Amino acid sequence: MEQQTMTSAPALGAALKPRQLTMMGLGSAIGAGLFIGSGAGIQAAGPAVLISYLVAGTLIILVMWALGEMAAANPDSGAFSVYTARAFGPVAGATVGWLWWLQLVVVIAAEALGAAGLLSTIFPALPVWLMAFVFIAVLTAVNLTRVKNFGEFEFWFALLKVAAIVGFLLIGVALLFGWLPGVQSPGVANFTGGDFAPHGFAGIATALFVVAFAFGGTEIVSVAAAETQDPARSVGMAVRTVLWRILIFYIGAIFIIAAVVPVGSAGLKSPFAAVLEAAGMPGAATAITLVAVAALLSALNANLYGASRMAFSLAERGEAPRKLAFLSKARVPVVAVLASVSFGVVTAVLEVAFPEKVLPLLLNIVGSTSLLVWASALLAQLALRLRADREGTFLPLRMAGFPWLTGIGLLILAAIFTVGFIGEDSRPQLLSTFGLVAVLAAGNWLHHRSMKRSIKAPERAESPERVEPPVLID
Repeated sequence: MEQQTMTSAPALGAALKPRQLTMMGLGSAIGAGLFIGSGAGIQAAGPAVLISYLVAGTLIILVMWALGEMAAANPDSGAFSVYTARAFGPVAGATVGWLWWLQLVVVIAAEALGAAGLLSTIFPALPVWLMAFVFIAVLTAVNLTRVKNFGEFEFWFALLKVAAIVGFLLIGVALLFGWLPGVQSPGVANFTGGDFAPHGFAGIATALFVVAFAFGGTEIVSVAAAETQDPARSVGMAVRTVLWRILIFYIGAIFIIAAVVPVGSAGLKSPFAAVLEAAGMPGAATAITLVAVAALLSALNANLYGASRMAFSLAERGEAPRKLAFLSKARVPVVAVLASVSFGVVTAVLEVAFPEKVLPLLLNIVGSTSLLVWASALLAQLALRLRADREGTFLPLRMAGFPWLTGIGLLILAAIFTVGFIGEDSRPQLLSTFGLVAVLAAGNWLHHRSMKRSIKAPERAESPERVEPPVLID
């Protein structure tokens, strides 16, 4: 037993609790995309944006079920990268892993600068660049501590956002029912007045592509499963609770915003503040700004965690430099954390030096990454579930309605990609992301080809009849 312990590779900690995993998945999906970006979807489709949210919400439910099934059976910090590798080979798995890692490290810089920019509207004397680097430094320190400390920090971060959403829903319901003293209810005229879908199906389709990105981040639950106590039970609980809460929070909040704020209103730039101002709440803009800052910092914290664990997994599988798999005494991948945050720091520095040039370009390249990750998760689950059923393998968590629900998820993704390629604004983003995938796939293929050659070379040297004569070079 002692010898086995000494020779086995060190593993990540397993200290995340079910409540922390649940709140992590919930908090990662409730971010600036909801607090700030929801107005763009309403502007594109009007109140009919609810249809877009229902379709995108259905998609993320199916993706989470698929990821939950695989994560419960095989918890791994590489998550969908590992599952894709098992289903379709190491090149495909490494490509998905590096794609997701690149998305996260770019977004880390965007979230740090975004949070600092929002806070500067309240405290203009504080330099944006200084606040951004303070945020990055503090959250890097959090990620370098034991994973249970990270989990607790993220739990309270996410709880703040959830509390803000619950408070908003209560105020919104009171406003719509006319329960607020001295405030007239706007009713539901925006839904019944003939402007439910002012731009028709085209507006709903455009909003669908926008809305899909708002649910990005929930896949981090499958990454964190590797560091939870009793992964099968924890993942199952997280999947069940996160899904219905996300739908209630998103659909409920969007319904209230669409009912209160008309299409074309300037209030859609900050829709939550517009609703609170309509409810006669003083200081609404400041309150929502602070909540949005917390949302961005929570997402930064979770994304740094996810990026470091993916880098660790890639290194363990020989798809990244081995140093990234180094673990501290606290069983934290220190080098992977520092490498992930370093890319974000460099990006942030370049963005400060060249405003509106570096970060928008990088975000445009990785903007569609979540959609491709979800597609890989559904395809991997389809292949692995068929394999498990064929071989009679026990699965602690099984996705209901298989394979039909998996197929529905893939059809929804195909529709989103089709809409994206048709749209003039989204087409360049998709093309850039697919170009990045091609580059990563080619690089990983060459890497595996060179590895095979290096393995075969000693074998050829050991066989006298296969040894090549020396080549003399003048």
